[in-house]
Amino acid sequence: MKQKKVIPKIKVKVTMTKVEPGQLYKIGSSKDAFICFTEVFNKDTFLFAEEMQLLCLSQANEVIGAYRVGAGGKTGTVADLRNIFTVALNSNACNIIIAHNHPSGNLKASEADIKLTKQIKESGNFLTINLVDSLILGSFEKYYSFADEGIF
Repeated sequence: MKQKKVIPKIKVKVTMTKVEPGQLYKIGSSKDAFICFTEVFNKDTFLFAEEMQLLCLSQANEVIGAYRVGAGGKTGTVADLRNIFTVALNSNACNIIIAHNHPSGNLKASEADIKLTKQIKESGNFLTINLVDSLILGSFEKYYSFADEGIF
């Protein structure tokens, strides 16, 4: 007897915390983004392991959500473009900002940092999701902004 073929159903679910009007952060500068990121990075592991966080923004640059899109070790993190844009698309983001930390405190962007940022920018352009900025956090007091430095 021939086995019946099936087509699995895909369910996509986005859960966002309900907030009152006026409670959302609005991003107007790299400093605003930095302040938001200092609230979402894991303070317990910040000096031991790199991670990458994503802020999803409305068209008015209000933060509609944050999501950890990459985790790694002391000297690097893995971030998958598909994961970044899956989150951005499912949260209905118009704009995004990414950030990763350097446990060493060094704010210098590596070639890999620059390459990944450019890939995210180009992919976002194709999907009409604008990469507003990419930050490197050296501590909870200092950061480097790709947009401020004219990298893209």
